[in-house]
This record gives sequence, structure tokens and C-alpha cells, in this order.
Amino acid sequence: MDPTSDNTLMEQVRDGQVAKLAILFERHHVMLYNFFLRLTGRRGPSEDLVQEVFVRILKYRATYRSESKFTVWMYQIARNAHADCLRKQKPEVPLGEQFEEPAGDEPPPSDRMDAEVDAALLRRALDRLPVRKREILLLSRYEDMKYQEIAELLGCSIEAIKTSVHRAIRDLRKIYLELQGGVS
Repeated sequence: MDPTSDNTLMEQVRDGQVAKLAILFERHHVMLYNFFLRLTGRRGPSEDLVQEVFVRILKYRATYRSESKFTVWMYQIARNAHADCLRKQKPEVPLGEQFEEPAGDEPPPSDRMDAEVDAALLRRALDRLPVRKREILLLSRYEDMKYQEIAELLGCSIEAIKTSVHRAIRDLRKIYLELQGGVS
């Protein structure tokens, strides 16, 4: 077993060597921050959520089981922290409606479609996906998690993840085309 693997380090943290958590933080905080930034679209809350995840990792270290990858466990904590953050907010929209697709905005003029505008459109389209679909796309495409790991994280089958990814990409494409002013 590799003494520097995430699982081994987390086992050491679980067994009382809490200083090893600093190594895991250095390895994963940027990736986790980017996940939250893509999920929330806001820097401040994303930074707070990263800190909250590592506080929870320390707090719940005794519950860690090394049968699955550390990152799967970490992202489960991240999803829970994000859900708790949504519950604590006094949203203008009720929590249940945050998981629905919001109404669209006017698309920018098509004559300004360069790479920056395309990226902004993609970000806007991603923001309009329901949270569950956005999470699945972020985990599979941006965090490079395997479908099996996402299935384990979400407690469902690999086939369900494949179907969800397919539907999320289809919906993302539709929203993107609407924002672009095209017909879906």
C-alpha cells in the first residue's frame, strides 16, 4: 500500500495523526473550490464551503472507511455541506424550487460569439441546470470522477448515472442553444 495515497493518509488521520490532513487539504482544496465555484457561481461561499468540508472531515474522521476512495467520501461530505448551506440561507426562492430549472434570460447578441462569450454562455447554461444534474456533470466532466465513483457517492447504479449524465448533457445543450438564440 502506498504510504502517500489519499486513503492511507486518511486512515492515518482517522487513527489520530490529524496533521496528515494538511497533505490532503493541499492536494484537494483547489479541486474542491472549483467544484463549489461551478456549483454556486460565487467565490466567497465556495471558499467557506471548502473550509467547512475539511472541518467536517476532521470532525467525522472516525467514520471513514477505506473500502472506497477518499475522494468519493470527501465529495459526499461536500454535497452535504452544500445542501446544509442552501438550507441555512434565507433564499428568495424556496429550497425545493432551487432544484428546478430557473427561467431563462435574454441571450447576448450573436455577433459577439467568441471564446469568452461561449464560455460565459456555457456557465450560464450550467447555472440553469437543476442542482442534481449540475453536480453530476461537474463530477464527471470537471472533477474526472468515474461513473462508478459517482454512483457510489450518490447511492445509485452506474446505469442511472449514465442516464443522468446523458440527460444533463441534453438539457445543457438545449439551454445553451436557447441562450445563444438558437432553436433547440
